[in-house]
Amino acid sequence: MANVRSLNRVILCGRLGKDPEIRTIPSNGQSVASFSLATSDGYMDKANNWQESTEWHNVVAWGYTAKKVEKSLSKGSLTMVEGKIRTRKWQDKSGQDHYTTEIIADSITPLEKRQVSNPDYSSQSQYPNHPQQDANYYQPQNIPEMQIEDDSFGNSGGEPF
Repeated sequence: MANVRSLNRVILCGRLGKDPEIRTIPSNGQSVASFSLATSDGYMDKANNWQESTEWHNVVAWGYTAKKVEKSLSKGSLTMVEGKIRTRKWQDKSGQDHYTTEIIADSITPLEKRQVSNPDYSSQSQYPNHPQQDANYYQPQNIPEMQIEDDSFGNSGGEPF
């Protein structure tokens, strides 16, 4: 095989499991943020019960991206992370090898507005009657749940294929 290219790219949308941990590397003063991100997937099983699984991802952000995490994210924040997967090897005090897989974030995008803690800067806007001023503007309004009887692949049980 001649000169095959590959790609290590990840895009995740999920919620932070806890507040990010922000540190500064003493040797160079660079900021680093680390946090866990939960993503969920689900399907309807043959007994018509919803089956859901949650995957936890360790995310690391450096420099400017770490500063953005510190200012805009907290436990429960709905967030999009773009980056690459890295597995690194390390040894504990007894010399035993361990492996850690993490997402190295290139870009972090909060997907929700952060709660404003200053009561003087609340819902009063220079744009009255703007739909974003309505607290329910971004909330789904009575969207019916879709039931799939059969799909084009002949998968009638609702199980993943």
